Amino acid sequence: MVPVSTFSIVARDPQTGDLGIAVASKFLAVGAVVPFAEAGVGALATQSYANTTYGPRAMAILRAGGSPKAVLEAFERTDPQLAQRQFGLVSTKGESLTFTGDACHPWAGGRSGDGFAAQGNLLAGPQVIEAMVETYQSKASLPFPERLLEALLAGDRAGGDRRGRQSAALFIVGVDKGYGGFNDRWIDLRVDDHEDPVPELARLLSIHRLLFSPPKDPRPLTEADLRWLTELLAEKGFLSRPVDHWNEEVETAFKALLGQENLEERYRGGPEVDEDVLNYLREKFR
Repeated sequence: MVPVSTFSIVARDPQTGDLGIAVASKFLAVGAVVPFAEAGVGALATQSYANTTYGPRAMAILRAGGSPKAVLEAFERTDPQLAQRQFGLVSTKGESLTFTGDACHPWAGGRSGDGFAAQGNLLAGPQVIEAMVETYQSKASLPFPERLLEALLAGDRAGGDRRGRQSAALFIVGVDKGYGGFNDRWIDLRVDDHEDPVPELARLLSIHRLLFSPPKDPRPLTEADLRWLTELLAEKGFLSRPVDHWNEEVETAFKALLGQENLEERYRGGPEVDEDVLNYLREKFR
């Protein structure tokens, strides 16, 4: 088994209760192995000869009322290779635990606190963990996804995985926050093979924010906005000709354009549009 030598931060958003993991490694597609989370229950990162049963097993214990300590005790009883493992766990209550087995490759260790657990192995040194924790604690004003990514980037720039860089992932769950409100998987982004994966992950998050955020302070279209928009819709074949007023045909055409650009989550109907959406369309179709 190849060790998943990596660094990660697992956390709970104290404002919303959302749970997330940010992780990076010199390992192909680390997001396919390390993160596991269940909204309203907990989040876990499993690494260093990762045992991918840890996620479901930990959630079952937490769901039944157990604590992170109870999870560790269960693993101690049932995993004969525990000394090779490393994991971080945060419950929906904010209880946290980080564990590093004695046989993990150095430098290996972690820190946990109220609502977070940061850990890594095969690292450049303890400064990687310290940078993640310090950044996470000092960036409380940021939205939760950006806060996790800032912490991960700080660890990366402090030396990260001493073998180099390859992949990174961000996984966040929140009740009914998935696409269309049909599940709890809010953000599930991965950079599987890249020379500098953490900044690339931040770029993907910015796209996710544009495409899938709810409308933000939509405003009425001005006459100039409407003229420009209907000219665009006619140019792209969604309208037969530009018009100077909003009607059902314009709305249908606008929805079709937004669907083409994967922006349908940013529109609720009528002649009111999110400024970010307008700016995106103007930039793309100028």
